[in-house]
Amino acid sequence: MTLVLPPNSVIRVSRVDFDPARFAEVERMTRHTGTYLIPAINRLPGLAAYFAGTSPTGSMVHVSLWDSDAHAQQMGSLKEMMVDARQEAEAVGGRFTTPIVDYPIAWHI
Repeated sequence: MTLVLPPNSVIRVSRVDFDPARFAEVERMTRHTGTYLIPAINRLPGLAAYFAGTSPTGSMVHVSLWDSDAHAQQMGSLKEMMVDARQEAEAVGGRFTTPIVDYPIAWHI
């Protein structure tokens, strides 16, 4: 499959660390937040793909692909993400240790 991307496309990466002993709890939280994040994120223009994953080693990532930095920045004001999901992550010990970063795409396969 060949993916055609606009020249200004970006990858947005958010990472949360947690105590690996709480993996099952964090994984349940990740799946639960998807029930309201998926519809909210799907309403945003410019989204090409979105992935969320939780590792038993103690980290969770959200990685998304956007057609522009401006569209990726919408995530920073999405209440379901910035308030609701953040509160749920912190309630299970999630620590936002790195800033959310938008990376301009240099190349892709």
